[in-house]
Amino acid sequence: MNDINKNIYRYNMSFYYQSTIIYMIVFIVYGIVRGEFFEGSFIIVTKDPIIYFFSIIILVSLGAMLYNLYKNRHLEISAGGIAFVNRFRTKSFSINEVTDIKLFRERKENVNRAFRLIRIRLKNRKRPIIVRPYDYENEDDLIKDFETLKSKLEFHNV
Repeated sequence: MNDINKNIYRYNMSFYYQSTIIYMIVFIVYGIVRGEFFEGSFIIVTKDPIIYFFSIIILVSLGAMLYNLYKNRHLEISAGGIAFVNRFRTKSFSINEVTDIKLFRERKENVNRAFRLIRIRLKNRKRPIIVRPYDYENEDDLIKDFETLKSKLEFHNV
């Protein structure tokens, strides 16, 4: 997997950023609404169970965001194969190990847009690897790279 022309797709962290910011805003607004103005000063109510609940949610959200930042997950695609990389390990699959790459559009009943899925079948593994392109940055480029890899695989198998 030491190809010079490899494309790296980082794990999309926008969900974690957005949820943490929204939880913080709701926490602050609730704190302001529940606070008490007393003789020209503002007193924050700290003995409210909802404040504790929001605090726990914010801590869990922040912990998940920091953990995923620390893991540093990304996907590397090159002409030679695919590598799933994080801080702790790397799983590489060469183009010779791949038997089939199939791109799907998964339609949800209540959702207007179609979700894309990529199924990768390997020779030495029973279950396929499923990649959701919307989990990675530059979703369209990732799909194009998989389509290119798929065409190389079809040419290689002929």
